[in-house]
Amino acid sequence: MIRALLRPVWRTLPLRALAACGGLGLLLAGIPRLLSGQPDPWLCLNLLRGAALVLGVGLAFLLDDPARHTTAPVPAPRPLRSGVRMALVAPAAALWWTVALLLVPGQARPPAGALTLEAAAIAATALAAASAAVRFTDRAEPGPGVATGLLVVAMTVPTLLLPDRWALIVSVDDPHWGAAHERWAAILAVTALLCAVCCTEPTRTWRPTALAPR
Repeated sequence: MIRALLRPVWRTLPLRALAACGGLGLLLAGIPRLLSGQPDPWLCLNLLRGAALVLGVGLAFLLDDPARHTTAPVPAPRPLRSGVRMALVAPAAALWWTVALLLVPGQARPPAGALTLEAAAIAATALAAASAAVRFTDRAEPGPGVATGLLVVAMTVPTLLLPDRWALIVSVDDPHWGAAHERWAAILAVTALLCAVCCTEPTRTWRPTALAPR
């Protein structure tokens, strides 16, 4: 069944959105090589974080399917269809992130493992939000709304709403670097679990019940 799904699922992938976000992310990661002088480690760190966020925005569109309501009755269950979509994109996303890391000059490149953890947490958050939108709404293409929500959360929560002791955006030489990445690991675990739960078929359809006239 998986082999039979590969070609039709590939045709429905939002390749334009993924390609556009991928190109923008690589452009951000490569900015330090376009500047003269010694690269600034803080700038490189935040440009890589921006590239990871752009990747998350692209992944927010991954579960968009204009034919969602016509493919719902097919024998392949939703977890399998969603899993095939993610599996098709995962190798390209891993290669893309490797290229983004290598675009940053070596002398200013932040720790790859820690930044990869941040990128994975952002990607899992985007996929969890998209999975929840597919499960709990009837929208065939929730990607724009999910992407907008991801951007709003990324721009407000880490910098404005979280207290300093729970900071997520810290510099490499900050003494809270390790603690911040423990929180990133927790975000990754929670959102990955949420994504797995929301990819399952709903046990019932939630629809508003009309009140009977008196």
